[in-house]
Amino acid sequence: MQLVVARIGRAHGIKGEVTVEVRTDEPELRLAPGAVLATDPASVGPLTIETGRVHSGRLLLRFEGVRDRTAAEALRNTLLIADVDPDELPEEEDEYYDHQLMDLDVVTKDGTEVGRITEISHLPSQDLFIVERPDGSEVMIPFVQEIVTEIDLAEQKAVIDPPPGLIDDRAEVASTRETAAESGSAPESGSAPESGSATQSGDES
Repeated sequence: MQLVVARIGRAHGIKGEVTVEVRTDEPELRLAPGAVLATDPASVGPLTIETGRVHSGRLLLRFEGVRDRTAAEALRNTLLIADVDPDELPEEEDEYYDHQLMDLDVVTKDGTEVGRITEISHLPSQDLFIVERPDGSEVMIPFVQEIVTEIDLAEQKAVIDPPPGLIDDRAEVASTRETAAESGSAPESGSAPESGSATQSGDES
């Protein structure tokens, strides 16, 4: 199984380093020096990480064979993809790989059907469930403890306690999804690799 673990950002400096948008909760494992990663587009890779360091709170990577700013800038927006054992589970209790969450039935605490998870959107601030309603419309559910109260993989369901308006304000949901897609923050649906892992956030206040 393949997981998207990062997206390459802009070049940093003149010696081939790039910034990366991390999409895994295990960067020390997935993005360590020596790691060989597939890419999307495939023609760019595979890429082998030569060095990695944190600068001003952002991870910087250098890849073998990438020695100047021009070569680094050519990698911009490339997705980095790691091979993961399909039986491997995340270490943290509140973390799930995307494939574990896909197609879960979403219900409210009183058992009311909301829909089915069709996509996981990894935004900088939090992860979101894209849920398809029975009527074909979509809603976005923040993956935070205050809203997603239970993930039951055995029963294949996610239980939510939505605040007023969350699953009814369709216009706002559609606008938010469109804005996220235009900004490039959310991964495109339908791509073969999964987009890393999702971690349930705590109190957002």
